[in-house]
Amino acid sequence: MNNVTKLLVLGAALASAPAAAQKVSSISLGVAVAQTSNVSLFGQEQVAGAKVAEKLINAAGGVNGTPIKLVYQDAGGDENGAINAFQSLINKSRVLGIVGPTLSQQAFAADPVAERAKVPVLGISNTAKGIPQIGTYVARVSAPIAVIAPAAVKQALKLNPKIKKVAVMYAQNDAFSVSETETFQSTLKAQGLNIVTVQKSLTTDTDFTTQVTAVINSGAELVVVSALAADGGNIVKQLRQFGYKGLIVGGNGFNTANVFPVCQKDCDGVLVAQAYSPSQKSAVNQKFVSEYRKLYKKDPPQFAAQAYAGIQVFVDALKVIDKKKKLSTWDLAALRTELNKQVLAGKYNTPLGELRFDKDGEVNQKEFFVARIKMKDAKNGSFVFDK
Repeated sequence: MNNVTKLLVLGAALASAPAAAQKVSSISLGVAVAQTSNVSLFGQEQVAGAKVAEKLINAAGGVNGTPIKLVYQDAGGDENGAINAFQSLINKSRVLGIVGPTLSQQAFAADPVAERAKVPVLGISNTAKGIPQIGTYVARVSAPIAVIAPAAVKQALKLNPKIKKVAVMYAQNDAFSVSETETFQSTLKAQGLNIVTVQKSLTTDTDFTTQVTAVINSGAELVVVSALAADGGNIVKQLRQFGYKGLIVGGNGFNTANVFPVCQKDCDGVLVAQAYSPSQKSAVNQKFVSEYRKLYKKDPPQFAAQAYAGIQVFVDALKVIDKKKKLSTWDLAALRTELNKQVLAGKYNTPLGELRFDKDGEVNQKEFFVARIKMKDAKNGSFVFDK
């Protein structure tokens, strides 16, 4: 064997050898949310909430004196975008954990990437059935829609007890909307209501003439919409333009002020069940609300609060670990595993209220709310919370 061959063999052996365990030198957490596409209407608010979390947490000393660093990757609006974002955060940025992605449909595709790499994930807006069951390293701070959705229907019946006929509309190409409409339809049937029509659409649709006409012709007294902000807002707008005057219940896709410029004055009165209220009186929430108002000149929406909570849960868990053994002494892989264990073991006082997790990573949240959209003008409005 000549010298060149020896060098080639040695190089190949080194390349195939296991990499030396890397020590943790900084506290990096990944944020994989939609910064582009129509889903960015939600992602923008998630980024805003995460930035407030980073600022307030570091101002309070970070993790026992060590600041955190958030690493952002655009997950876009589809599965491939989320997969690529996760892969970059895990392999290139080498983050300890990831919050995201924005859509449940993306989570079903990207969370298995983190599961295989043994990197903890906290869903901050993934509410579809089955998310925590994706794997051991997958949990969520976003309460499942099965818990939240019934509240809005019950509020609609409180406002109009005479409702009997209900129309259901949903985006059939979005896993969250499909899961949500199943919950809504079960709730409607349990309340003894008659579902007179079910209309399907796509999240990319802008013209809902066929679906809206069917709803109007059905004589529905309540319309329940499961869609994202852009398509959902246009559905509401076209329902009103075609003359529908009854109550509208919007799903979790309406939990963003970014829907206001879409349906404009026609947003007024839409009922939305929420997992967050700026009026929640805990000290941590009021500090979050104050900082958010200072930076963005408005109250924080649910998606921002959930992003904040996701970052906070990771940080609070890391503080517990660090007190037992300094984070700088851990191997990265071992710390990721320990972080996952500690997340599930802890209790957290967040802007969403007190959160705990079950053994599968499902969140246990105590408080939920119902809001009505109140428009101030053509593009600006607010969520008014019903008692």
